[in-house]
Amino acid sequence: MKLFVGLGNPGARYAGHRHNIGFMAVDAIADRYARAPFRSRFQGEATEAEIGPHRVLLIKPQTYMNESGRSVGEAMRFFKIDLADVCVFHDELDLPPAKLRVKRGGGNAGHNGLRSITAHCGNDYLRIRLGIGHPGDKALVHAYVLSDFAKSERPWVTDLCAAIAEAAGLLTTGEEASFQNRVHLALDAGGHGAAGG
Repeated sequence: MKLFVGLGNPGARYAGHRHNIGFMAVDAIADRYARAPFRSRFQGEATEAEIGPHRVLLIKPQTYMNESGRSVGEAMRFFKIDLADVCVFHDELDLPPAKLRVKRGGGNAGHNGLRSITAHCGNDYLRIRLGIGHPGDKALVHAYVLSDFAKSERPWVTDLCAAIAEAAGLLTTGEEASFQNRVHLALDAGGHGAAGG
């Protein structure tokens, strides 16, 4: 079994925040592949899906971002999922909006959700870094990530999440580079490829 984790904060007041794009991506995957609605499990909301040849547990931790690792660790232990089979979708300030990068391991770049998962589970998991852009001033970062996407940004957010769902099978078969390319091709076709080059 594979584990796809979307990072965000629980509750309606956070639902549209840039920090919650990981939740949005996993919601799009669930809409396409899940067999049942999300339900409360593993200190999160979870559902199972058949994606490509694999069973995949989709989970959105409900612990708040900085305790995400508690939820992920509980799910991994229950299903005996290896860290190599964990894929985490999260917001990334250091990528332009609508850009995506896939990376295994590495630093957490100040991201509290990643830091918590690394502390509870280890570091060698796959990160799907979803670019949200940077406000340009470090002092503005907190307010920026904890505010809603602007109305003008929503089309690329929707298209990015749809492209991720469309290509998700490539993540289950270890074809990370192909996944990244497929998502960017879909965004280019939709007119979102110009964001940040």
